[in-house]
Amino acid sequence: MTLHSADAAFAERLRARLSPRAFREDTTPYNREPRGAWQGRAELVVAPESTEEVSLVLAAANEARVPVIPYGGGTGLVGGQIMPDGPAPLVLSLERMNRIREVDPQGNVITAEAGVIVEELQNAARGVDRLFPLSFGAHGSARLGGVLGTNAGGANVLRYGNTRELCLGLEAVLADGRIMRTLTGLRKDNTGYDLRNLLIGSEGTLGVITAASFKIFPQPRDRAVALMVVSSPTAALELLALTRDRVGDGVTAFELISGVGLDFLAETFPDRRRPFDPHPDWMVLVDLGLAADAGEIMEEIFAAGFEAELVSDGLIAQNEAQAEDFWNLREMIPEANREIGAISSHDISVPIATLPRFIDEGMEAIAALGPYRLNCFGHLGDGNLHYNVFPPKGRKKAEFADQKLAVMGVIHDLVVAHGGSISAEHGIGRLKAADLAKYGDPVKLELMRGIKQVFDPHGVLNPGAVLG
Repeated sequence: MTLHSADAAFAERLRARLSPRAFREDTTPYNREPRGAWQGRAELVVAPESTEEVSLVLAAANEARVPVIPYGGGTGLVGGQIMPDGPAPLVLSLERMNRIREVDPQGNVITAEAGVIVEELQNAARGVDRLFPLSFGAHGSARLGGVLGTNAGGANVLRYGNTRELCLGLEAVLADGRIMRTLTGLRKDNTGYDLRNLLIGSEGTLGVITAASFKIFPQPRDRAVALMVVSSPTAALELLALTRDRVGDGVTAFELISGVGLDFLAETFPDRRRPFDPHPDWMVLVDLGLAADAGEIMEEIFAAGFEAELVSDGLIAQNEAQAEDFWNLREMIPEANREIGAISSHDISVPIATLPRFIDEGMEAIAALGPYRLNCFGHLGDGNLHYNVFPPKGRKKAEFADQKLAVMGVIHDLVVAHGGSISAEHGIGRLKAADLAKYGDPVKLELMRGIKQVFDPHGVLNPGAVLG
């Protein structure tokens, strides 16, 4: 399919139809991605103010066969928001579509546009004594359109589910400019194919999501957060089972943290206080949200874990400030990772029962490749690990650039052997498109290409992402 660059003539056609406020003269921020792996080449960035303006832009691009890169907060980690090769694209930023349209505390629904930042939606829900539970490190800059496009996860998936499970309805614009209006707050709607869930996770390759309605929840009345030292990932899983036996769905989050992560914090943020000295090999961050007595129940869990020889040490937050400090420690680990510089980062999931064996086998496989450091951490309760490989201490990732694909191949081969997924919550983007083709079920991939053809026959939406 032949596509054309967003040249000066195409830009002038858009300028004749849109307000000058819709155009971004400085395109530099839209051509970067957080890890610096790709450099975009877009010279035209448009930020529409309404769904109708998005429709106008997409119809024009489709007619002119100009590639369109939907752009949210730019926080994606798999290159889905950057087009480094091919004709210069039009970047379609949703940043000006930033209105919260409705908050319904009785129906427990909140409706917002795609440019709203996740933290803003959290605050709006909190303002009516409700909880919007989607939370991850970039919640202060990630926008809802990108979150929906990648089906983002985060720390609270264990209790509340991924973005797909939180979304009730969508408004989206298709490649030819048609607007699909299925923006509903209904819990039950059996009126044909579920196009909402098809668009969520499609990374802007099937349409541009402009607004969505989400579930919100009553705020848990009592909360307890603890850091507990465990002997191994196997002990961590047994502690998770023990915790669930006591509180059921009251476990909001259960995070696995390795001592390597604390070592990295010591290297990169030496003034940041760390809870244990020396650093334990493994620890878990446990967050409970209950109707009452959360602190007492957390103490009971700690005692039971200690008695079962699963837990050897720990800290229970005594107030909300300490709880947030524990979470801040967890969220600083990816920052420390970036400072150290990963040779290859992996956002993977495996069946929970096989997770300890996967971790051990992965360590052996990486050790066989070289004297690398491995920082394994993540959302233990849903099997999602960030399994990242780093150079030896004192050396730079650039020295090992030629090893990136080999390292990724070893880890992804092992993930698939364990019945897991090469992408748990970050999406496929451009980084993993070749791996999707390699590991994906051939019938599924054939159907995906057919769906892409129906939604975007000229291939203008985010070419190169997901299906390559």
